Amino acid sequence: MRDEIEVRDGRLIGALRAPVNPMRKAEGSIHDEDEARKLGFRGGLVAGSIHMEQLAPLLLRAFGEPFLERGAISLYFLTPTLHGEEVRAVVAEPPEARDGSQVEAWMEKADGTRICEGTASLGSPAEPSFLHARKLDEHAVGELRILSGAKPGDAFRVVDTSVPHENLDGRLKVITEPMHYYIDDADWGGRVPTAPNQVNALMAPANAYLREMRAGAIGLYGAIELRSVNGPMLVDTPYRAGGTLLHAGDTPKTEYLWFDTWADDEAGRRIVEMRMMLRFMKASSKKYAETPAGAASAS
Repeated sequence: MRDEIEVRDGRLIGALRAPVNPMRKAEGSIHDEDEARKLGFRGGLVAGSIHMEQLAPLLLRAFGEPFLERGAISLYFLTPTLHGEEVRAVVAEPPEARDGSQVEAWMEKADGTRICEGTASLGSPAEPSFLHARKLDEHAVGELRILSGAKPGDAFRVVDTSVPHENLDGRLKVITEPMHYYIDDADWGGRVPTAPNQVNALMAPANAYLREMRAGAIGLYGAIELRSVNGPMLVDTPYRAGGTLLHAGDTPKTEYLWFDTWADDEAGRRIVEMRMMLRFMKASSKKYAETPAGAASAS
């Protein structure tokens, strides 16, 4: 971990970094340069989960190693960023790194524009996390075409999931904040995957649920909360994952859903949980008549 964290005004402030978008040529995704431009964005978007990697050193400074075992980061994404655009992470210093501590966390561009905001916590705070405090049905639900079959309360089928070491090794080639936990296995008997690796593994039950329903519609992350319960998750370790659909809705340009997923180890012990808001661009779906993509916003 590179010690380039500034402490100022009760905040831990990371250095400006330029995250890589490794999927700039991934056809049919929001990360693809051409596809994203067709949908009204300036170019292929950096996944929100990639930005979570940049917060990791600050969270460990704030809460110590226990954060990897029972910490949570809860973020709502505000503004998309492109390949190589500089951003920095900011975390409020907790009065003391104890169980139940919760502080504000966000990421911003060099000019101070926030690209995401939320909370970071250790253990079980008295107050809900940023996403658990958020009203999920904030928009009146119109006619859903992409997610017409999504019913709140639906249980996702339990599936096998894991983080293969090849996936972690791929992230380490482009990561903005390398840490020894991703390389060494001395602390917990295995390597710790980065946030994007964990998100991908925890998406497995939701992906199975949505596979036919989305019918090629292009998605993007609207919000992510990762919570270690008996963490950390480890690379090349089998888990059973399931989840529940919480809400489905729409905005003028997107349909979206909120869901919770979890991963248990082979002994049935809960390891990690995730809450996610996943958006689908209406303009990318054959279920909508072709309309102008509009401004580069996913609101």
